[in-house]
Amino acid sequence: MLPASPRRWLPPYLAGLLAMGLLLSFAALQDYRRAGGRHAWEPFLWEFSSIVMVGLLALVLHQLVGWLRGRPWTQQLPALLFAALLFNLLHVAGMFGLRLAVYAGAGLDYQPDPLPELLLYEGAKDLVAFGFLLLASRGFWAAQAAAAQAQELERTRRELAEARLARLAEQVQPHFLFNSLNLISSLMYEDVERADRLLCELAGLLRASLAAQEQGEHTLEAELALVQPFLNLMQARFGAERLQVQIETDAEARASRLPALLLLAPVENAIKHDVARHAGLVRVRLQAQRRADQLCLQLDNDGVREAPPVDGGLGLRNLRERLQARYGAAAQVEFGPAEGLMRLRITIPQGV
Repeated sequence: MLPASPRRWLPPYLAGLLAMGLLLSFAALQDYRRAGGRHAWEPFLWEFSSIVMVGLLALVLHQLVGWLRGRPWTQQLPALLFAALLFNLLHVAGMFGLRLAVYAGAGLDYQPDPLPELLLYEGAKDLVAFGFLLLASRGFWAAQAAAAQAQELERTRRELAEARLARLAEQVQPHFLFNSLNLISSLMYEDVERADRLLCELAGLLRASLAAQEQGEHTLEAELALVQPFLNLMQARFGAERLQVQIETDAEARASRLPALLLLAPVENAIKHDVARHAGLVRVRLQAQRRADQLCLQLDNDGVREAPPVDGGLGLRNLRERLQARYGAAAQVEFGPAEGLMRLRITIPQGV
């Protein structure tokens, strides 16, 4: 099977035939002149009549090789032997038919060699040409099959990566929902109206997060639109005397893209666990900057005083796996103490 559109393969194919015909014609022209030939176009007719027929038969042979692929050699060998004989007969008949027609049109007599000598001479050349075209066609089919296999493998890998990303993204929802419901349940017997407002905030946040999860990727602006309702929940729960949140971004950073729901779990961990552990004020600061082809996110909080787990816990394990599945080694996650507080730094490539 040839490439789907003839516009892709036909021009270079015809150009190759033309180049080969001209090369052979000019070589034959030298001998023709030395032999005293009177019509300079004759060597061009001789060579191009052969090239035209070989070019046409090569396309037919290519289709035959493709049709025979995968069949046992007991079927291929007889078919190829018959094809070689037919190739010779059609090549000779077509080539000399074109020559006779041109000579007749020019009013000249054309006397080819005797038929036995002609068939022997042309048969030897055709056998070599047939073998070369057969090998070239088999190589083309093998390369095309390898390319198709590579494309299928890449498609499978992408599907597996997307499935893995979907699974990791889905883990955010139950984890976040469980913690949020726990927070709200603690208010049910203290302030019913406040708990009801928090439930409404949570419902709106879940609707927005489900829509974001279906997209898979969105801008930092859209991500912050999901984080803000969660911050409202947390500040309503703990109060300004226990929690202060600062978000610093610019327009370029907000237009950058990242996986949906990426920041929700880290922000949740930075706020919920630290505020619950400390009676004093906890300050959380989220910064975002666009540096060349990277989005740099930094989340600081001053609530944690003891050493955190090496991997940062479930939320950060999930975050690392999502970025690894999406960007490979191009994305980076750093987590640990810095400047007297805990710092999470995320670097996400753009344009990937």
